[in-house]
Amino acid sequence: MRTILYDVHCSLGGTMVDFGGYDMPLWYPSGAVKEHLAVLGGAGLFDTSHMAVLLVEGAGVRKFLNYAVTKEISDLKVGRAGYGLILDERGFAVDDTIVYPLGEERFGLVVNAGMSGKVIEHLKKVPGGSGFTYVDLADKIAKLDLQGPKSYEIMRGLVAGPEKVFEKLPYFTFKGDFDLAKSAVKLTDGTPILLSRTGYTGELGFEIFLPLDKARELWLKIVDAGARFGLIPCGLAARDSLRAGAVLPLSHQDIGHWHFVNTPWPWALPLSPEGKFTKDFHGRAELEKVKDSADHTLPFVGFDPRKVDEKEAKVMLADQPVGTILTVVADMAIGRIDGKVVGLASPDKPEGWTPKGLVCGFVKVSKNLAPGTPIALKDSRRQLKAEIVSDIRPGRTARRPLK
Repeated sequence: MRTILYDVHCSLGGTMVDFGGYDMPLWYPSGAVKEHLAVLGGAGLFDTSHMAVLLVEGAGVRKFLNYAVTKEISDLKVGRAGYGLILDERGFAVDDTIVYPLGEERFGLVVNAGMSGKVIEHLKKVPGGSGFTYVDLADKIAKLDLQGPKSYEIMRGLVAGPEKVFEKLPYFTFKGDFDLAKSAVKLTDGTPILLSRTGYTGELGFEIFLPLDKARELWLKIVDAGARFGLIPCGLAARDSLRAGAVLPLSHQDIGHWHFVNTPWPWALPLSPEGKFTKDFHGRAELEKVKDSADHTLPFVGFDPRKVDEKEAKVMLADQPVGTILTVVADMAIGRIDGKVVGLASPDKPEGWTPKGLVCGFVKVSKNLAPGTPIALKDSRRQLKAEIVSDIRPGRTARRPLK
């Protein structure tokens, strides 16, 4: 399958690969490193139209989704988005999702490429889920991600009435509607959009949902408006290294057919300060049984940008294998100074300092390892030093106030 911008990617020299059944750009001639750094210093533009949007409607839908999704959404207001997991009865991930309350009886769910049909099928089988209307908007709405500290300045010139649109728009909020005909948020040419202050890079930015036939025009406008800020188009490789450095999971790689518990993403579960579940949700019973014995997913950072083969590598602790690697990438915006991980956005970085990059990602291990624990990543070619951490790329801008 192809997104509506496939020809644009080809004309820009994008290296195309299959991702979730879609032909997507892995990188452009600028290369993944420059694309990664552009998002941190200025802005980057991603085609994310392969992602799927679902509408779930009907009386009682909020209560149902509050059970079907791990995130507590019982009091999630219209305009406030929430990230959660859709689990099966075993506590395994069907997919992750961002939940958008559009009204008391209307919700939007953004799920991963090729997953809309599977998620709908699953939700209908969850207790109480068969009585709602499910509308699959996959391949009916285009989606662009504008990410980076300069994205606000770029976006201000593209929407009608920017003062009103960007007023009270903190991180993980949105304005507009997935039923674009109902959306009050419009581009300067009158095109209706849903504008979400979310993204997958850890940096300030927006996700823009719009009609398919307007995607090419908006892409070109963003590229033109962003030129003076250093904006460049970005592909999947930069998206992967940015999200990993921001400690964000990739569905079906960092979460999947194992128990979603003991992860770096506790905010996706309804947990009390004492670590107890605060609501019932699909899969809770199994997670309760295994949480003391299940594997732990943990972030790590290495000491140089070299990588290992994630498919064959083992995680070693004191020369003993303790787990496997889920994600391994190089974040080229970080380095070490006196052993401490420092990033391009770190306020304490030395003047004129340029990072050489560090390998980072996620491991799944048989026991909990405290931050600072030394590990090794070993494949058939090499063994690399690394350490467990609580965070990876410092100085991220996603939560920065708009100004």
